[in-house]
Amino acid sequence: MSRPTILRVPPLSPQLHDAVGEQYDAVDLADLAEHAEDVVGIVCSNSGRVDGDLIAALPRLGVIANHGVGYDNIDVPAALERGIAVSNTPEVLDDAVAETAVALLLAVRRQVVPADRFVRAGRWLEEAFPLTGQVAGSRVGILGLGRIGRAVATRLEALGCTVSYHNRHRLPDVPYAYAASAAELAAGVDSLVVVVPGGAGTAALVDREVLDALGPDGVLVNVARGSVVDEPALVAALADGRLGGAGLDVYAEEPQVPAELIAMDTVVLLPHVASGTHPTRAAMRALTLDNLASWLADGTLRTPIPEMTTTGKDS
Repeated sequence: MSRPTILRVPPLSPQLHDAVGEQYDAVDLADLAEHAEDVVGIVCSNSGRVDGDLIAALPRLGVIANHGVGYDNIDVPAALERGIAVSNTPEVLDDAVAETAVALLLAVRRQVVPADRFVRAGRWLEEAFPLTGQVAGSRVGILGLGRIGRAVATRLEALGCTVSYHNRHRLPDVPYAYAASAAELAAGVDSLVVVVPGGAGTAALVDREVLDALGPDGVLVNVARGSVVDEPALVAALADGRLGGAGLDVYAEEPQVPAELIAMDTVVLLPHVASGTHPTRAAMRALTLDNLASWLADGTLRTPIPEMTTTGKDS
């Protein structure tokens, strides 16, 4: 009995790439032309583009299993119009992303990276390192109080921070103060942590108005998507001193990072690794494969994306 044919859209981790090959008849993009008629599923990461043209080229495609909580890499309207099921990997990466957000905030406020360079350069032998800011007891705004945002909030509460948030709608079951807009949120806090989903609806949500509201002593942390922040506006705000600092895990044109940001001591830069721990990636990989196997078995998904109202093959 032949096995289902699954398209692997890079980049995938070696473990996920190999697991798909072990369990299914795997096809890579380079060999797609001769196998397009056979492909019933796609496995991708949130850095691998699955656009409308690719979806249209696969007449038997029924499921897209995305390795990542974000799925703005997928043309969801094109998929749903065809009745193609789409899954992601929520919840299993909440803790890792939340601790990365807090780590970035601490690193910027306490100037961890400049202090490390100070010691390595031998400057401690000659002078004292300057005093820094502090996270404990400060006011932190969370832009996007979903599962990850709430995980960030609980960690900040442990540091004695006052937490507030902005979502499209006020949430009824949270103890944090609500701001009616991103700019209003930024104006009332010392630091702003961005955890909203990517996509057209949040593109450049953090713009000059928001950055100016955060102010010259403010710190921006982004563990969401690079598209959420107006990157040229961010560079300008930092260069002009209108923003105090930033901790960034994501960028507009990854893996390209603006040279201006690289040169700034007020910025801490990570290579999109917020969920990059061994246990988290193992859990994400398992959930991706479980979604695929579940759909192939009975047309259901363990974690369908919210846009799906049903999870059957004919949805």
